[in-house]
Amino acid sequence: MKHKAWSGRFKEATNKLVEEMNASISFDKRLYKFDILGSIAHAMTLKKAGILSDKEAKKIINGLKSVEKEIDAGKIEFTAAMEDIHMAVESRLTEKIGALGGKLHTGRSRNDQVALDIRLFLKDQIFEIIHLLHGFRQALVDVAEVNMDVIMPGYTHLQRAQPVLLSHHLLAYYEMFVRDAGRLIDCLDRMDEMPLGAGALAGSPYKLDRHYTAGLIGFSRVTENSLDSVSDRDFIIEFLSAASIMMVHFSRLSEEIILWSSQEFGFVELSDAFSTGSSIMPQKKNPDIAELARGKSGRVYGNLISLLTTMKALPLAYNKDMQEDKEPLFDTVDTIKAILSVYGPMLRTMKVNKDKMLRATETGFLNATDAADYLASRGVPFRQAHEVAGKAVGYCIEKGKTLDMLTFDEWKALSPVFGKDIKAAVSIKRSLNTRKVYGGTALETVKKRLKAVKKEMSGGCC
Repeated sequence: MKHKAWSGRFKEATNKLVEEMNASISFDKRLYKFDILGSIAHAMTLKKAGILSDKEAKKIINGLKSVEKEIDAGKIEFTAAMEDIHMAVESRLTEKIGALGGKLHTGRSRNDQVALDIRLFLKDQIFEIIHLLHGFRQALVDVAEVNMDVIMPGYTHLQRAQPVLLSHHLLAYYEMFVRDAGRLIDCLDRMDEMPLGAGALAGSPYKLDRHYTAGLIGFSRVTENSLDSVSDRDFIIEFLSAASIMMVHFSRLSEEIILWSSQEFGFVELSDAFSTGSSIMPQKKNPDIAELARGKSGRVYGNLISLLTTMKALPLAYNKDMQEDKEPLFDTVDTIKAILSVYGPMLRTMKVNKDKMLRATETGFLNATDAADYLASRGVPFRQAHEVAGKAVGYCIEKGKTLDMLTFDEWKALSPVFGKDIKAAVSIKRSLNTRKVYGGTALETVKKRLKAVKKEMSGGCC
């Protein structure tokens, strides 16, 4: 591109180093479909305003569609001289239809053009991510249902605490990812504003029907302030924030998968198809997908911090700093989509070691609270009951026993309130199934929740 659209007042050619640093075409070329979609809508708006004739608008629109087909087919070579996707498309359009191509930019700036393109791109990607997230949540639900009655230790401080159902544990992550979907839907609502017509910063002198343009490309409303229209990147920051929270959840789940698949835990075994080996140790089977998901959380957080830092001190309106918004956004979109695509199949093919999980509940005194609750239900103040149960644990450690191994006489020596039904009261299954409170881990309660979740999932992808 020898002649630049803005070169009229310049007497010297752009330094090659400046050209390379200034260009965004290497990464914003992926916006081409959205740029062309917006340009077609703008051409139709110019026709409605009487700036383009029917014939001119038709020629421009057909030219734009032809350019899109060329890019689809890989026939256009993008170079730094093109600067960005907007100039690349306009330049090729002008080559195809002549000077008429230059009319397309009437009443428009690259500032409102890029604000439109990035919104169109992100709307499209959020819909795709929500769809992928629905599929991943379905995998969580399916694995929970298959392992409905599997009992495992619940943990606090990574110390065995109380018995829970694996299905209940997995559905905890379902709830997290439901909130993630909700945050993405909120993002969509706030970004559903059409900025085209804001011009460079002050609006357009032409009689452009912005509401008409918005309707053409699927926006429910238009932006209210031209300055804000071109300088706003809140919608990207909000998406990156929602994505970061989602990655918190993936990182936590990944950490547990990694622990559970270790020989120390042995709760699960990942499929060979979703594991890797060692180049030196033949016996190794590594949970690399879970580790990568955990590691990529830092990458997504970094993208959020990057854009927050870029935007924090920018005066109105557009500044070239804002060109730095796209790479963190694109990287986050690609990272989230990759993880969502692979994680569900990994969980579905994971083997659960039911017996190992159950055996793990038999040590660590997970039923100690049940001993305290037994006394509390018979009138002993809970703090006093807690102390008695603690002494029972200490006694068991000293004698090398578990609570369910204690004789009735040993229980009675700890407190005269204990009856002959104490042994049944501290059984692991009873401990679990007494927790019937709404949201609890009792099998009966989890079955009800799973039924409700399956109904939610059948209602749509959100």
